[in-house]
Amino acid sequence: MDSTTTADDQRPMQYTGTAKVLHWLMALLIVGLFALGQYMSDLPMSPRKLQLYSWHKWIGVTAFLLLLVRMAWRLTHQPPALPTQIPPLLRFASHIGHGALYLLMLAIPLSGWLMSSAKGYQTVWFGVLPIPDLLGKDKQLGDALAEVHGALNSVLALVVLIHVAAALKHHFIDRDDVLRRILPARKQESQPQ
Repeated sequence: MDSTTTADDQRPMQYTGTAKVLHWLMALLIVGLFALGQYMSDLPMSPRKLQLYSWHKWIGVTAFLLLLVRMAWRLTHQPPALPTQIPPLLRFASHIGHGALYLLMLAIPLSGWLMSSAKGYQTVWFGVLPIPDLLGKDKQLGDALAEVHGALNSVLALVVLIHVAAALKHHFIDRDDVLRRILPARKQESQPQ
């Protein structure tokens, strides 16, 4: 039996092309949102800062919607099995880590939406589609939610670093295919005939 299949041999060897696109697009959006959030939070209040906040919220709503698509895809398409040589404790840690990533990817935009609502700043997606406020205006609650939003982002940054470190460990130390199966497909080099 190949090290990337389970005993039932029903699980795929690679993630689907759609899963790969969703994974890397979400990764880019998360890194971009985090970087933009860090940059804009230290700026003095100005029209530029307000524009950056709008962009941050637009990208956040987009990432949230994309996450819903990704979750639907994941529920309907079984991911590849982990290599059989991975010990049960590390398998469990992998499941916990992925669960934490999904939970944080849900909680962070929701906390931002709640914060924005409580601070009295409605989100208008790409300046066109108003997103309904979830809370009435409440400065104290808005400030508390800003703290929650920031803390959740710090936890996400840590979990993402662990996720990346684990993927690199699989690739460079364990020398298995865990990282390769989520990488974009490369064209096969021509084989001599």
